[in-house]
Order: sequence, then structure tokens, then C-alpha cells
Amino acid sequence: MVIVFLLVTVSVLVAANWYLWRRLFRDTTRAPGAARRTGAALIAGGWVLAVAALVAERTGAPFWLQRTLAWPGFLWLALSIYLLLALLVGEAVRPLLRRWLERRDRAAAPLVATDVRQPQPIPAGAPPQETNAAGATRETGPAEASRGSREASGQDTETPEPPEASERPGEPGANSPTDEPSTPSEPTGPSRRLLVSRVVAGAAAAAAVATVGHGSYGVLRGPRVKRVTVPLAKLPRGAHGFRIAVVSDIHLGPVLGRGFAQKVVDTINATQPDLIAVVGDLVDGSVKDLGPAAAPLAQLRARHGAYFVTGNHEYFSGAEQWVEEVRRLGLRPLENDRTELPYFDLAGVNDVAGEDEGQGPDFVKALGDRDTARACVLLAHQPVQIHDAVEHGVDLQLSGHTHGGQLWPGNLLAAAANPTVAGLERYGDTQLYVSRGAGAWGPPTRVGAPSDITVVELASAR
Repeated sequence: MVIVFLLVTVSVLVAANWYLWRRLFRDTTRAPGAARRTGAALIAGGWVLAVAALVAERTGAPFWLQRTLAWPGFLWLALSIYLLLALLVGEAVRPLLRRWLERRDRAAAPLVATDVRQPQPIPAGAPPQETNAAGATRETGPAEASRGSREASGQDTETPEPPEASERPGEPGANSPTDEPSTPSEPTGPSRRLLVSRVVAGAAAAAAVATVGHGSYGVLRGPRVKRVTVPLAKLPRGAHGFRIAVVSDIHLGPVLGRGFAQKVVDTINATQPDLIAVVGDLVDGSVKDLGPAAAPLAQLRARHGAYFVTGNHEYFSGAEQWVEEVRRLGLRPLENDRTELPYFDLAGVNDVAGEDEGQGPDFVKALGDRDTARACVLLAHQPVQIHDAVEHGVDLQLSGHTHGGQLWPGNLLAAAANPTVAGLERYGDTQLYVSRGAGAWGPPTRVGAPSDITVVELASAR
């Protein structure tokens, strides 16, 4: 089954990239040459870099190599997606543009008048005229008139007549190459089909580059603050307005480093939250490589502290080491654990990816013996954990993981794998809030899913 999936995936990628090459390079050039070869090398080289960047990150290659491959490789992933989408849109535009050009050319073409010679009157006594095959007339002299009469009477006409002076080679009036009628030259510009291909390819490339550029700027600029009010039936009046700063999916790694972490920390602290919840996927790499990048987390400030739960990427990066590192930085990890705050219980469970290491989520351990009369807020990285949260009477689950789809139309794929892609939804008596995340995985680009840090303000229903 895995082999079939891999074969299908490779076949789709090969077909998609052949289509990119055809529309961007083959259809926009007159004949095979350097442009087509350069295009093939560019597309193939981009995918080599992309695959190498993914493999380097997963295998823990030297960090300098990860950083060298990450920028061009991951950006090519995003660019190829939007090149493909833009060219597919161009397929609908292509016939419309061809028809418009045809109408324009027909309207601009000059009318060609046919020169028809009218017969002229022949003066009395003028020599007879004869008409050649092309319809032109010329006078006939006495000799020719005599020859014509002999032909008419059946006499011998084999004796050649001397040529007219105007027909003798080398004499004035003789036909020469410069006297031959000129034929219209072939058009030197591109054909209509070639022109359409170039316009569509150029527009698609410009749209893709602009989309990826804008999406990358949005990530590197840093997340924006989003505010959501969530009423909880069991929350006491004294906790009305309690603010939880929720941040997920920071994804510190070869692309997003210490400077990005500092932006996230400064943005969180500026909201003056009562509590900070870091709900997984903090890093993509080892503590050795990314410890300095995560150092600004020690500056997080909240009246009731900062808490952390693991995401699936922590288990790709050494979860145990990162749990100890965030504890050293001043955050409290909640590994299937719970703490009783003055107004509600705060619980946290490990990510489902930890099951492969015997460290999966344990809702019974985290919630089994709590006082159900108190409100409970659960930190769980993936939205799919909501079903267990409902069974254990959780009032509010805070999650991330989806990135909101990150790259449109990735939200459609995210919706197929998650009960909620982004925002607040209710499941029975339990509410689920899913953040789009602060950073980005793979391409440092977001399209249609802006990054955020959410301030969840709890409201008492009493």
C-alpha cells in the first residue's frame, strides 16, 4: 500500500512539473534551445533542493547545511504550488485571449482592392491589340499582324521573329530582378498562439511570485494579535475577563530563528496576559541547534505563569530534551498533568505523536480525579483530541497544529483531517479554539491563513 501511494505521488509530481515546464518554457519558445534546457534545470533543481531541505531537517544534518537548503528549497515548494494554480487559471483565459486577438487582427487588417483594368477604346487606324494570359494588352506590329493572319489561314508559323527592343537582354526596359513584382514577406513577429502562451506564462509567473512574496513577508513580519471572548458556564464571577495568550506552531528552525522568537515574545508580553499557553510545535530541530533561538522565551511574563505542551514536531526533535529546556527557560510543561488555578483547572496532555515513544496523551491521568464542579481549560496540540476532552467534561480546549491551512487551498486538506481548522466551535458542552499559529512549517509563507497570537478572554456566565 505504501509503495502504491509513493508511486501515485511521484507520478502526480512528475506530471505537474512536466506541465509547468511545458507552459512556462516549451510553449513560449519557437524551438528547442537554451531557454528550454534552462527551464528544465530550474524546475528539477528546485525540487532537488526542496527534497534535500526536508531530508536534512528530518535526519538532523549539520545545522549550517539545513539553513543553506531551507530558504531556496522551501520557497520553491510554495512557488511551484502557485505557479501551477496560476497556469491552471490561465487555461480558461487562453482561448478568450486568442479570440480577442483574432477579432483585433481582423478589425485592423486593411481592405485589399483588386485592380481590374477597364478596356480602353482603340483609335481608328491603330494597330490591333492582343491580350495575354494575365489580361494585359499590348500593341501588335505589322509583322505580328501578318503572323496572326498566317496562323489564322493555317500557314507555317515556325519562323521566329526578332525580339522587341524592350525584350532584348541587357537593353533598357528588359526584365531584370528588380523589375519583378515583389511578394509580401512572411511576418517576423510571434504567432498568435506563441503570443498568447507568453502572455499567460508571464502573468502566471508574476502572480505566483507576488503571492509568495506577500505571504513570506506576512510570516517574517511576525504574528498579529487576535482577541476572542469565550463564555464558560462554570467560571466564577471573579475570573470574568481572565486573559490567556495562546500561541502555537512557532516552528523555530533553519528559517525562523532567534529574531523571530523575540518578536513572538514581545507581542505576547505587550498583551499583558494573565496566563500564557504554548500549545506545541515550538521547534523543528534539536536543543543543540536551536537552544539559542529559543532563549527569548525566558522573557515571557504573565501573572499566573507560562505553560507548555508538546506538539508532534517536538517528537521529531527530541521531546524529552525540549521539555527540560522549556522548564529551564521558566515555562511549566504539562505532560498529562493538571494544575489548580484560583478560578479554574488548567490541564495539558501530550501530543498523539508521542504514542510511538510511549509518551502519548493520557486524559485519565490529567483529568480523572478532578473536581468537575470547577471549570477546566485543556491544552492539547491537535484539534482531534477534542473527542476525548468532551468525554472528560472539559469546558474549553486550546489547540493549534492546523496552521489554518497555511497555504491556500491547504485549508481544504486541513479540514479533511481536523474537526476544526481555525477559530472557535462548540462540541456538546465543550468549546474548542484552534489558533492558526505564529510561525510556519516548510515554506516561510502563508496565503489565506495569517499567523496569529490569540488572547482568549474568559467570560463568566454567572
